[in-house]
Amino acid sequence: MTLSVSLRHALPGFLLDAEFDAPPGITVLFGRSGSGKTTIANAVAGLLRPDRGRIVAGDQVLMDSDRGLWVAPNKRRIGYVFQEGRLFPHLTVRQNLAYGCWFAPKGAQIEDMAHVVDLLGIGHLLTRRPGALSGGEKQRVAIGRALLSAPRLIVADEPLAALDEARKAEILPYLERLRDEVEIPILHVSHSAAEVARLATTVVALENGRVIRQGAAAEVLADPAVTPLGARSAGALLMARVVAHHDDGLTELDAGGCPLFLPRIPQPPGHATRIRIAAHDVIVSRARPEGLSALNILPGTVRDIRAGDGPGAILSLDTAAGVVLARVTRRSVASLSLAPGTSCHAVIKTVAIAPEDIGAL
Repeated sequence: MTLSVSLRHALPGFLLDAEFDAPPGITVLFGRSGSGKTTIANAVAGLLRPDRGRIVAGDQVLMDSDRGLWVAPNKRRIGYVFQEGRLFPHLTVRQNLAYGCWFAPKGAQIEDMAHVVDLLGIGHLLTRRPGALSGGEKQRVAIGRALLSAPRLIVADEPLAALDEARKAEILPYLERLRDEVEIPILHVSHSAAEVARLATTVVALENGRVIRQGAAAEVLADPAVTPLGARSAGALLMARVVAHHDDGLTELDAGGCPLFLPRIPQPPGHATRIRIAAHDVIVSRARPEGLSALNILPGTVRDIRAGDGPGAILSLDTAAGVVLARVTRRSVASLSLAPGTSCHAVIKTVAIAPEDIGAL
């Protein structure tokens, strides 16, 4: 199922004017706080009635202001996951999940509860009440409850924002499984570049209420012009396959024929992964460097240079592994005589790649 959204809505001091199409998978609305992400999510779910617009989920028109059409929230079959789990405190986990089933329309194909429980790893929690759960566990139960309501679409409004890093690391693999094993499309709101890189099938980048870029995650994140959170958050997405785990604690991967070494990751050999390389962790050299501690050296050419108003610039580099972004100074660009088409090497420290930047593909 696809989602088509075209909205225009005025709020005090803010105008949302956004249009995008979301294919199956996880579509992430990505941008700073106040860019319009939650407003769009609420409009899709029916919690906000925009001034003008049209929203179509699959073959169902949820809103069309030109025709005066508006489907009530309870008839949209959308599962909403909030920043907090919002579970019923007096019910057990099993009862909270069953409550989701109660909302499924007659005749709708409901996900098997046992499969959902296994998918989200919450089997050992079924007899507990929400007060005895961690933040990550509550969110997994909330996602399960949404799945069991037989939704056409799941809307998740920054479901990881209230969690600490340990709880985020706990829940991200389950969200990846959800993306890969469940056919229900997900509209996911986030302002975390690492989270977008881990989860997104499609990215809709927002700035000041407008869509500045949309497309496949690897393409949007590799665009040096798309930095809705600022240049420091820039980073590209590489696809790689695990080759071997070495005795010194490193994992070797193959990325388009180029070897990449990372601190040991749990995926077995042959497993496909997606890796976010932050632009500020990349050093650029014209000649292949020697005598460095960095293990990852990718030959490539400069595709594009985006200079900012300050001293910095972001280079887009074509390598066999994929597009890599590098954040350097404009002085370095001049001193190395870098220009589109220039041959160079991207140098990436192994330990600079954090576990949260490595996900399943």
